[in-house]
Amino acid sequence: MAKIFPLHPKHPERICWGCDKYCRHDDLLCGNGCIRIPHPCEDFGEHWYLHGDWSGLLSEKQRAQIAAEQAAQSTHADTEKKSKPHIKLSLKK
Repeated sequence: MAKIFPLHPKHPERICWGCDKYCRHDDLLCGNGCIRIPHPCEDFGEHWYLHGDWSGLLSEKQRAQIAAEQAAQSTHADTEKKSKPHIKLSLKK
């Protein structure tokens, strides 16, 4: 693709994502059908790029950014697990 495909567009419902033109939903210029092609986040959720093979759609820079975010999240989750206090409650008799 000529343009960089956005990971988190602000209003994906306003644009057709079927080709490089990114036409308005009511003005499809490419003739690529008669309906708007939704952004993957509309079908698969906020973290759409984590599941499946999107290598043909995302640039190397975006894939590196995603890998860095995943690494940061995994280290953050590990530190949360280690620092979580264990609470013992006394039983009443």
